[in-house]
Amino acid sequence: MALNMTEEKLALLIIQALKDGKKQAFQEIIDELQPYDIAQQYLELPVKHRNKFIIYLSIEQLTEFIQELENEEQLDVLQKLGIEKSTKVLDLMENDDLASMLTNLEPEKIEELLSEMKQEESQIVQNLMNYPPETAGRIMNNRYVWIPKHYTIREAVDKLKHFAELAEYLNYLYVIDEQKNLVGVVSYKDLLLGELQDKIEDIMYSRVVKVDVLTDQEEVARLISNYDFVSIPVVEEENRLVGVITVDDIIDVVIQEANEDIEKLSASGKAIDFNTKPFVAAYRRLPWLVLLLFIGLISGSIIDGFSATLEQIVALAYFMPMIAGMTGNTGTQSLAVVVRGLVSKDLDFKQVVKLISRELWVGIIIGVTCAIMIAGIAYVWQGNLTLGIVVGSSLLITLIIGTLAGTIIPLILYKFKVDPAVASGPLITTINDILSLLIYFGIATMFLSKLM
Repeated sequence: MALNMTEEKLALLIIQALKDGKKQAFQEIIDELQPYDIAQQYLELPVKHRNKFIIYLSIEQLTEFIQELENEEQLDVLQKLGIEKSTKVLDLMENDDLASMLTNLEPEKIEELLSEMKQEESQIVQNLMNYPPETAGRIMNNRYVWIPKHYTIREAVDKLKHFAELAEYLNYLYVIDEQKNLVGVVSYKDLLLGELQDKIEDIMYSRVVKVDVLTDQEEVARLISNYDFVSIPVVEEENRLVGVITVDDIIDVVIQEANEDIEKLSASGKAIDFNTKPFVAAYRRLPWLVLLLFIGLISGSIIDGFSATLEQIVALAYFMPMIAGMTGNTGTQSLAVVVRGLVSKDLDFKQVVKLISRELWVGIIIGVTCAIMIAGIAYVWQGNLTLGIVVGSSLLITLIIGTLAGTIIPLILYKFKVDPAVASGPLITTINDILSLLIYFGIATMFLSKLM
């Protein structure tokens, strides 16, 4: 990433401080930066200066900055720190971030890193990793402030002050009973407006929006979005409070889910980014593309089957790519709309019917508009009204079918508990190509005598 002048100057100052061994000057610069900025400065540094950079950081700064790095870079920094420092960093890291970092490692490496931590912290991380991937339990944080319902506001504030450094967010205090079951929630505003002697159970909200440890992370994201929360409590059997999920974790989830859906919609397979090697990227894309290649051969056989029609009316070939392309485009547009809608809400039968009905009308409106335009072009170009009718009616029918296919296929997959994003753009496009060619040449063959 190109640096602007301010960042460039900042980078030069950091490098100069590292070269001269001026730790205090280095710290004065770093103290003014956010953890994300520190991470970016580290990544922009020449490799030869990186070791001294992390040595000069305090344990707290290391912990915050390492959580801004990608998985591979995190492990690289931990290795450079050595056992003593890396252990302290691991103990201070947010447990959900640490669990995420360890997820893709070999079991031996996970055991090695966990064995270096405090037993209590290590056990918490292991517990998080025992929950299924992409569930609330896997992304929750155990660092939150809870209070008994019999507390007064004064006692709650005192506890809040005592645990301020441990809690990631202090917007809400979660209220529990003697069995550690979640019974209410109190906000900062409630504490500020209440009297110090007021009981928490008298001012708390007892109707708490919460999620189970096995709730899918997409559902958690939807709840936080719907209620505009900055955190949401996580419970397990008998409503026992076990953690919280914060909005920064949900932002990561949203980005992750969006990337996965884009990969599926484009049929690119597993994650491919700027750093993926050409062979790996090609290997991940090939399975879908090879499948679509063979499906695409059907299009060739359709054209071959109507070769006699094409030989007699050569002008039909001119409109063939347009018919197929427009049908695929409308199908992909509808697919994107449906997948996006399914992420933001759960659809019932009434909503499904409404959606299909709307997309049908969309297909009709688009189809009629485009059909009139292309029919006019065909008539003016060839001076043949029948050709205009054939091309226009073919486009009208195929656009309607393409729109409905892009709507109904992902809904069917969703109904059968299959991720609708697997109805990828190329697959929809290929299917619509086949249908559009069948319709186009079928109509043309019916009017062949008049076309000639």
